[in-house]
Order: sequence, then structure tokens, then C-alpha cells
Amino acid sequence: MLYLPREKGQGLVEYALILVLVAVVVIIILIVLGPAIGNIFSSIISSL
Repeated sequence: MLYLPREKGQGLVEYALILVLVAVVVIIILIVLGPAIGNIFSSIISSL
């Protein structure tokens, strides 16, 4: 019982890893779907 592991920063690291994973997924989706979304907006603007 003399040595107790410190687990205070573990939750923060887990949240940071989840945030990084979500950011990477969003960036990949934007790279893949970006041109298609741009074309949709261009067609909407040209029809106005």
C-alpha cells in the first residue's frame, strides 16, 4: 500500500485521444466530400 499509481491524468489523455480521432475523421470526410459540397453550393448560387 506504499505505492499507489497516479491515474489523475488518464481521463484527460483519453479525452484528448478521442478528440484527435474525431478531428481526423472530420478532416478526412471534408477532404473526400469537399468538392461535391462545393459543387452543390455553386449550383445553388448560380441558380439564384
